[in-house]
Amino acid sequence: MDEPKQLKDYFDKALAQKLAKLIGEIDPNFKSRAFVKQVAAQIEPLELKARVAIMAEVLRECLPSDYPEALEILMQILGPENPKIREMFEHELQLMPIEHFVGAYGLDHFEISMQALYEITQRFTAEFAIRPFLIRYEKETLEVLSKWVRDDNEHVRRLVSEGTRPRLPWAMRLPAFIENPRLTLKLLEKLKDDPSEYVRRSVANHLNDVTKDNADLVVSVLKRWAKEASKERQWIIRHALRSLVKQGHTGALEVLGYGPPEVKLVCFCVQTPTLQFGDALEFSFALQSEGKRSQKLVVDYVIHFVKANGSRSAKVFKLSTRTLKGGECLELERVHKIRSITTRKYYAGVHRVEVQINGVVLGGSEFELRM
Repeated sequence: MDEPKQLKDYFDKALAQKLAKLIGEIDPNFKSRAFVKQVAAQIEPLELKARVAIMAEVLRECLPSDYPEALEILMQILGPENPKIREMFEHELQLMPIEHFVGAYGLDHFEISMQALYEITQRFTAEFAIRPFLIRYEKETLEVLSKWVRDDNEHVRRLVSEGTRPRLPWAMRLPAFIENPRLTLKLLEKLKDDPSEYVRRSVANHLNDVTKDNADLVVSVLKRWAKEASKERQWIIRHALRSLVKQGHTGALEVLGYGPPEVKLVCFCVQTPTLQFGDALEFSFALQSEGKRSQKLVVDYVIHFVKANGSRSAKVFKLSTRTLKGGECLELERVHKIRSITTRKYYAGVHRVEVQINGVVLGGSEFELRM
């Protein structure tokens, strides 16, 4: 069976040819053959970001040397707005090198570059390219975004949140916003009840970023947001606090209505005390309420994975959210596959799995993994 095509592999000679054809139809002087040849000669060993950067770099060489003139040509190949896009990499991949082009070469031309990003984001995304402008022109870019926050286009409003995320994956970090998140919280305030789920998800992810460095500030903001919150805003709050909930942050749990657990862990059992890499860890347990009233529970489990040096590193996984009545007993089980993933390297040794309720570890047991 053929392996699924990786995202980076879409940025190949064929995409360069598509881009060259589009540009050539607008600018007969565009060096189409040279563009495709140079891209094809360099792109094969590169990863995704480097492939996009190379395409933008060769565009710079093959388009007119005057940036405004080159940008005007590129803007003419954007095509119509696509209101159906929800995931940034589903369509119009040839626009990603154009986005990079603006972020890399347009910093000396603030106004026309910002207008270009405004157009690009309505067809693809501009969350990566806007970040250099936020770093060099913080005040000016935030002023533009404060206007875009009320734009009719949901992709433009999403860019306000997504582009200013302090720790956006794959992108350069924004140190000023990590240090002072209040600069962007003003924008998120205006988006917390946005009609678009696409925008609200970005707001939640932005706030989750902020919790990495300013947890208590986010908790205080969301405590205020929780008052008379719609179900859509309640979703933002839950999603924004997901990392803090896993960490057992008391304030985050309180915002969501989870207090200290009045439960006892009983009958914890690991059905696979020894397993081979590729098999699944199986365990089950029961929770016995020790309270008289019903209580809301966030049920997670923690696996302490063995590292290369023999020490262990904990990773929290979500299991369930339940309401446990006074005196009630709840039985749960879990199957966790131990298989190859890109974000973790496994090592043989004695691991540990634990049950965590409302951020409090109640107990667990060890198991051995053989490679």
